[in-house]
Amino acid sequence: MPQEELVVLLDERLDPVGTAPKRTVHDAHTPLHLAFSCYVFDSRGRVLLTRRAVSKKTWPGVWTNSFCGHPGPGEDMADAIGRRAEQELGMTVTGLRKVLPDFRYTATDAGGIVENEFCPVWTAEADADPRPEPDEVCEWQWARWDDLVESMRRTPFVFSPWSRLQVPQLAVTLPIAATQR
Repeated sequence: MPQEELVVLLDERLDPVGTAPKRTVHDAHTPLHLAFSCYVFDSRGRVLLTRRAVSKKTWPGVWTNSFCGHPGPGEDMADAIGRRAEQELGMTVTGLRKVLPDFRYTATDAGGIVENEFCPVWTAEADADPRPEPDEVCEWQWARWDDLVESMRRTPFVFSPWSRLQVPQLAVTLPIAATQR
């Protein structure tokens, strides 16, 4: 029997204060917890975008960054990112780099579920196409960075709220963004 996934709960100073089962924390009163977002780039400088499965509890069917997740209690963040890349996308990532170390957000989806995460943003590298888990991802595509920025500007409603906050910050900090302007 698989072990229940736990998330790390945080106080306002971002110190761990306990854990809770992932299935219980995402509701209308979501406590602050630890997470991560990752943007995967290939050797051509394209970014992997994924569309969340329509069966997802929060933001079903929206386009977003490559993948997200939650490190388990005591789990190294880089290990959690590698684990989640394998679980969600069926791919191995390399070259992990923390690019927005202090990213934090809250957002409420149409069903009233709140996200409340301290969510450092990472980049990674991969050249293989993903083989996503259908319960996680229903579509994916490699995109040029400037095409992502323009799509987000024109149709923000098709993207996750966290990616809409992250991409403008990444556009000024990532070398790939500067080379595609």
